Amino acid sequence: MKKIENNFAVTGFVGKDAEIRQFANASVARFSLTVSRLEKNGEESNRVSAFMNFEAWRKNENAGSFDQLTKGTMLTVEGYFKPEEWSDNAGVKHNRIVMVAVKFYPTVEKKPPRNLLRRGRKKARNNLLPYMNKAA
Repeated sequence: MKKIENNFAVTGFVGKDAEIRQFANASVARFSLTVSRLEKNGEESNRVSAFMNFEAWRKNENAGSFDQLTKGTMLTVEGYFKPEEWSDNAGVKHNRIVMVAVKFYPTVEKKPPRNLLRRGRKKARNNLLPYMNKAA
């Protein structure tokens, strides 16, 4: 049987400064990331954006990493999906999927090999496409 993995990696810009709450032994940061992709429809191109919500937990002594979660910062976030279920006061059951950020770090832009930059513009651009499409 094939093992199903529950993880993700996504890159985007922090939508607004993280909301941080401290508890006795741990802290949680809730933040959003703006992600986008280019959709093409014939000759027309359109950039579609969305906000994704995350939460990250750290022991209080390690909560300093939350300083990176400021509006406009480009980050790569790695984590897993956590299902939550609860019942409200009326007994109605609710559920949601929480994206838990295990790691987040500034996105490193890959530089293509220098020899590709020296070639003709169109030829170089075609050779750069594999580098531009790889995940960071």
